[in-house]
Amino acid sequence: MHDTRNCEQSARQISSRCISLPKMKSPNSKSEMNNVVPIVPLHQRAPDIFETSTALTAPSGLEAALANVVDLLPSLVQVRHGIISLCDGAGIPDMTVGAGWSEGSDERYRKHLPRAAIDQIITTGMALVAENIALDPAFNAADKDVLGASDNMKVSFIGVPIRVDANVVGTLTIDRILDNKSGSLLDYDLRLLTTIANLVGQTVKLHRLFASDRERLMAEKIRMQKQFGELKQPGHEGKRAHVKGIIGDSPALRGLLEKVALVARSNSTVLLRGESGTGKELVAKAVHEMSGRAKRPLIKLNCAALPETVLESELFGHEKGAFTSAFNSRKGRFELADKGTLFLDEIGEISASFQAKLLRVLQEQEFERVGSNQTIKVDVRVIAATNRNLEDAVARNEFRADLYYRISVVPLLVPPLRERRGDIPLLAAEFLKNFNSENGRTMVFDASATEVLMNCAFPGNVRELENCVQRTATLAAAASIGRNDFDCCHGRCLSAMLWKHASKETAPKSEPIAPSSLNPAMQSSGAFASAAFGGPPVDSEQALPAPVRLGLVSDATMTDRERLIAAMERSGWVQAKAARLLGLTPRQIGYALRKYGIEIKNL
Repeated sequence: MHDTRNCEQSARQISSRCISLPKMKSPNSKSEMNNVVPIVPLHQRAPDIFETSTALTAPSGLEAALANVVDLLPSLVQVRHGIISLCDGAGIPDMTVGAGWSEGSDERYRKHLPRAAIDQIITTGMALVAENIALDPAFNAADKDVLGASDNMKVSFIGVPIRVDANVVGTLTIDRILDNKSGSLLDYDLRLLTTIANLVGQTVKLHRLFASDRERLMAEKIRMQKQFGELKQPGHEGKRAHVKGIIGDSPALRGLLEKVALVARSNSTVLLRGESGTGKELVAKAVHEMSGRAKRPLIKLNCAALPETVLESELFGHEKGAFTSAFNSRKGRFELADKGTLFLDEIGEISASFQAKLLRVLQEQEFERVGSNQTIKVDVRVIAATNRNLEDAVARNEFRADLYYRISVVPLLVPPLRERRGDIPLLAAEFLKNFNSENGRTMVFDASATEVLMNCAFPGNVRELENCVQRTATLAAAASIGRNDFDCCHGRCLSAMLWKHASKETAPKSEPIAPSSLNPAMQSSGAFASAAFGGPPVDSEQALPAPVRLGLVSDATMTDRERLIAAMERSGWVQAKAARLLGLTPRQIGYALRKYGIEIKNL
């Protein structure tokens, strides 16, 4: 046996289970003969080492990755059987992987490990090399029997420890039939296997850290969800957030603000999900102002507005001379938000390389300024926001899974405006009040104006509603804003055109409607028709205005009810045809018929 006290330190730990080899054949089988591998200097085996590292970093489970490494061993060294064995905290084999491993085969293969030899490697932390195990005292009779050694069958053995930091967490072992060549390769093979064991250890440690981090975050998420459940208990009333800009009393908004009051009590990371224009920044402000950090700063940063190099300096700060224009030292947003809250908007837009840098800061609450090696510790509560589907981004490898779990401890969904339509009059009145204050006006909405706003889809949510109110108030001739003051009632709504264009590109082409002798000046979009006939609130799939359809000819004095009757008469009282003429869906025209009490004629 060769003493290998100079063996390099092996690698890292992972949650242990056992994976092993296929059942060993009898010692007399011809298939037991070693694979012949040409002798190549170790420094020339870089491609093999690279292939090993590629197998370990493949997107698969730990067991499958280790099994792939064992499958590569015959191309690297002379080997009859190879095994990677990982142990639990008590040193008991918990995961054993070998060539031909399959799910559920752990116990069947574990019995083929030479237990006395494995125990010695784990206990001493030393590699074990035996040219002939029959002559080596480290192998007892049971081990020799397991490896198939006999007077007629001489077996060599190499085993190296797998380490995570200073702890031995497993072994990498091979055995082979001793022949004239294999004995001279022991030292060479020992160095190569030690290098592979180092790579395996690194992978094990990363897997265990990721698993531990995920379990902790999931436990915290469950705890927060349990607290949310207590909110509905009798006698327990949620504290409402009073933040300038959050207006409304719809059930959807009340539910969100109740959760905000609960979330504000803790320091957990919050992820705000929702469409663009729903007011995620205002919700972040509410969380901060209701928390114990309210007297500390709320620092905001839009991650999509800056390139990666500038974003790093903005978040972490920089030292004087760190780059060309760094004339002075500067604190970053993390440092400015110490003891307070940092709001990271559009976090789904950051690059993959910067995601890794951000993950470390979120996890350790420490960082270094650009151009400095001095670590700075901070105490920052992070609130992130995005309108992207991060789950799809993770599946497409566009967003790191570990960063996703880090920021999505307490996810809050900010409802779109179509799910809180009852808040539209309150929001519109507030926006008009602000307009009057800024411009010295005294404008008001009449009933018809409110009806138009209530039936608009507003795919741009609250931001689009505010723009609509300001645009209409600016262009209105009288002090009272009515239906005819809205651009959508004349087919001039730029937002509607935008969404109609998008819907035309994504929706299948329909047959053109034959032109009629009706007045083309009365053409209207689906959005206007919906407003005119008081269509029901659109759902998530109807958020885009319908394509432009030919409207009905009528004079300006014709009411909505008269236009609806005219469309039904022209289409022979077939609702589907009338809906196409008006740019409505059959469901919407059915709603309009019921609203105006129009009885269907059977022709």
